[in-house]
Order: sequence, then structure tokens, then C-alpha cells
Amino acid sequence: MNEMKREKHFDPLDMNNYRIERLPTLKKSGFERWMSIIGIPLAIFAFVYIYWFAQIPFLDTFDVSLLGKESASRFTELGAEGFSRINYAMLAIFAASIILWITEPIPNYLTSLVLILAVVLTGVTTERTAYAQLGHPVMWLNILSFVLASMLVKTQVAKRFALWFVIRFGKNATMIIFSFMVINIVLSAFISATTAKATILLPIFMVIAAIYGATGGDNRNNFGRNLVLQNLFQINIGASGFITGSGANLLAGALIAGAMGWGVFSYQDWFVAAFPLAIILMVIGWFVGTKLIFPLKKGEDRPQIEGGIDRLKEELAKLGKMKPEEFKAIAIFVAVLALWATDKQHGISQTAVAFLGAVVALLPKVGIVKWNDVDIPWHLLLFSAGAYTLGAGLDATNLPGTMIDALFTRLGITVDTPYWVLFFILTGTMLFSALIFQSKTMRTLIFVPIAIGVAQRFNLPILSLAFPVALLIEHVYVLPFNSKPAALLYATDHYSWSDTFKFGITMMLIGWVMIMVWGETVLKWLGYTSGVFF
Repeated sequence: MNEMKREKHFDPLDMNNYRIERLPTLKKSGFERWMSIIGIPLAIFAFVYIYWFAQIPFLDTFDVSLLGKESASRFTELGAEGFSRINYAMLAIFAASIILWITEPIPNYLTSLVLILAVVLTGVTTERTAYAQLGHPVMWLNILSFVLASMLVKTQVAKRFALWFVIRFGKNATMIIFSFMVINIVLSAFISATTAKATILLPIFMVIAAIYGATGGDNRNNFGRNLVLQNLFQINIGASGFITGSGANLLAGALIAGAMGWGVFSYQDWFVAAFPLAIILMVIGWFVGTKLIFPLKKGEDRPQIEGGIDRLKEELAKLGKMKPEEFKAIAIFVAVLALWATDKQHGISQTAVAFLGAVVALLPKVGIVKWNDVDIPWHLLLFSAGAYTLGAGLDATNLPGTMIDALFTRLGITVDTPYWVLFFILTGTMLFSALIFQSKTMRTLIFVPIAIGVAQRFNLPILSLAFPVALLIEHVYVLPFNSKPAALLYATDHYSWSDTFKFGITMMLIGWVMIMVWGETVLKWLGYTSGVFF
């Protein structure tokens, strides 16, 4: 039974009962504990073996004449006698880092710090290059986004909007879920941290679930399952519609822009291609959840507690009238969003726009927040810095492209391989990797460069493979350990592992079909692909 229910005077309609610190902590399973025990020795073994002893025959004896002119040139630059020791060093660091990030015997940010040190000590990159990743434009954009998001938290304008919208439009079970769909889309445009969105919305949808008779544990029902799982899905998929929707999206944009020789990946270009897909997937998710997997039983579509909606109105009333700070927060966010959405017209980068918004927000007397009000998760930023350093090392050694060139040639995969086969494999790998990897940033760092390398290997436009792969970053909702929002919402005790797996894997398969449809239609019309099958 949910721990919260053990309290003597538990009020299911009191939002204070659903604060993050009062939710049960998700404990590691036996398998996860076993993985954390072997993580460090396995990572050390992988590093030592690859760095000092490994000899990969198909790389060391690789005949560069089998490659095209551009690929052969890149391979030759890495060492006159094939795969150089620097490349083995990068491969060793990469393997050890992935093992530590997956098994989590130490915090992810500490793995990143070790990674940065290893890149420097092995000579993969210079100290200047390795340490400079903390100042990467995307890192700055992440920091500044947290400054802007803090305005929503301090002024409570996000809570006000969510409460007002649900009260105004959530007249029945279906409209409540659609109300949260709209709320998640709006918040995704402004907040780049999916966990922050979950934190803001969780108390609200938990109270609504209680109103409809779902308080978790022994009192689960299909309305509660749908409400919580739909929010988990919408929190993540809503983020996929905007390049600023998450740090992983921003990283993917930076990787693609770097390969294309651009300064930045346009907010506008990402939005036009990704936002309609996100909306369609959320609507499909509503249908699959409420009509097929967890259909509402008789009575579950109506409130079970008298006066429940009145409690939400009381919460809204406690906020009082709109304050000047709230109007300021709205004005700053609308201005930032407008400048982001028109970046191709004025040429100001997303990071520079965020700088402008943050400066205004922090200005004494004029602004809204003080520095001490800003909640910046530095452990996440240090983890990201390590990921970017790993990316810099991969770029310096051209490891993804080289291994793809050599491996494909070794396996007899030629340039005659149909485009749809490459598209099918890369998008499927990106999607289902989310069942294993716990970090969107890590998956982005691994699979977007691979997609870029495959495109270059087959003389295809980089965007034709890398962009579809990037659009699948946010599919991290199948199992509780697949993302922080997934772990947070599982702790509400409104659904089981089998519940989230049934809904999640169904939507993941639908997402795979939809990205292929998107590649054949919208991405083709926008010029990113020439069609997938025809």
C-alpha cells in the first residue's frame, strides 16, 4: 500500500501530500543492485583491456582502398598503420563511460568528471578542448533555461495556468486528459527540463485522480492509470516538438549543425518538422490508453468525491489575483519564445535569446528573480559537460565514422544497400535503446553521430538519417528507470510495471511506424529525405 496512505489523517485532495519529498523513494531492484556492484570492476577491465591489449583485426588490417575517397582520407589521417593508439584510448574511454553510466555504481556526474580527466591524460584532446565543454553554447542555453524556468516556479504562474486550464476545460475524464495535453505542450515550449514539468504537474493530476476515485496502491483504477501514464507520455513527447524542449534535443541539434557546417540548428526548422508529429503521437496515445489498453469502466469517467473540483478552485483562489511579477514572467517568456520561433528571420541564436531573457529576469527592480531563487541542477550540467567532452573526443578521433566505415566493409554492406534499410535500422536502434540507457543525453551522443557517420559512409544527406533519429530522443517512458520523470511518476503507485510496459511498448512501436510515415511524407515535403520507401 502506498506509504502516504499510512498517515492517520491523509487527505487525498490536499496537494501538499504530493510534494516530491513525500513520495516513496524508488528502490533499486536486485538486478540493478547487482549491476551497480560489477559496474566499476567491469569498467576498469574494459578500459585496461582496450587501451593496452586490444587489437581489432578488421580495423588494424583494414584496406582503406575499399572505401570511397572521402572516407579513406579520414581513415588515413588517424594513423599511417591503421587504427592508432589514440583511437584505442578513445574507444576505451567510451566503453568504460557507457558501462559506468548504465550500471550507475557512482553518480553520473562523477563518471563525467573521470571521463574528462581520462580524455586529457590519454592525450585524446587538449586540456583546453576538454575543459571548454562546460562553456559549450548548449551548456549555457541549459543554464539560462533553468533561470527562465525558475520564474515560473517562483511566481507560480505555471501552477496558476495549469489549475485554471483544468478547472475551465476539464469537465469530464476525456477533457481532463486533453487539458493536460495542452498544458504539457505549453510548458514544453518554455521549460527544457522534463523533470521540472513533472514536478509542477504531479500534485495537480494526483488530486484529480483522487477526485475520480484513484488514490494508488489498492485503490487503482483505469482513470488513474491513464491520467498518470498519459502525463508521463505527454511530458516527454511534448518536449520532442521543440529543440529547446530538452538538453538532449539541443545536443542533437548541435551535433547535426556541426556536421553540416552550420552555426546552430534552427528552432524554426525543428518546430515545423517535429511539433505536428508530437501532437499526433499524443492524440494516438490518448486513444490507445483510454480506448484499448485501459478503457474506462462504468463510473470511472465521473468524479467519485463530492466537491473535488471545488478543492482545485480553492487552490487557485489561494494564489490570489495575478501579480505584477506574473505578468512580467509571462511577458519575458512570450518575448523569448517569439525570438526563438523567428530565429531564421533575425539570425540571433537560441543561446543569445536566452541570455537576453535571463538578464532581464535577473535585473534588480525590473526583473523577477534573484540568483538565490534560481534552481540550477549542477550535477546534471556536469554530467552533460562530460557527455560533450566525450563527443569532442569522438569528433577528434572520428571514431564513429571510422568504425562504421570499417565494420560495414567487413560485413559486406555496400553503398547499394537501400536507404529504407538504413532508416529502419537506425531509427529502431535509437528507439529501443531507450529500454536500456537511462540518459537521453547518452543516447543522443551515441546514436546521432552514428547516423551522421552512416549518412557520410553511403553518400547520403546527413539530415536524411540524423534528423529522424534525433526526433526519437524523447521516447523514454516504457519502464520506470528509463527517465527521471518515469521514475518519479512510478512512485505515485498508480500503475504497475506491466501497466507501463504495455502502454509504453505499444506507443514505442507506433512511434517507429510514425517516424517512417513521417520520413515518407512530411520530412520528404520539407526536403530532409527523398522518401523512405518510394
